[in-house]
Amino acid sequence: MNKQDLVAAVAKRMGVTKARAREITELFFAPSGLIASELRKGGKVAITGFGNFETRKRAAREGTNPRTGKVINIKASNIPAFRAGKTLKEVVNRKRS
Repeated sequence: MNKQDLVAAVAKRMGVTKARAREITELFFAPSGLIASELRKGGKVAITGFGNFETRKRAAREGTNPRTGKVINIKASNIPAFRAGKTLKEVVNRKRS
């Protein structure tokens, strides 16, 4: 499922136009949306039964430029991460009949 499919599914389930469904979807998932804004502040978004969005610190390290083979320094950074909740894991692992 891509973003377009998600918007169409939201529109169908909620009985709204695709334009309205896109607004709703982007409210949460756009780079300027609620989840990204909270992560940018260093916060965590916990959705019970679904999972947690959080940031993890990645330490500075040395890497290799694949084109030149030269050793380069990579700065420390924060990366977004998602950890699935127990209920979501159970639903995904449930056998189909």
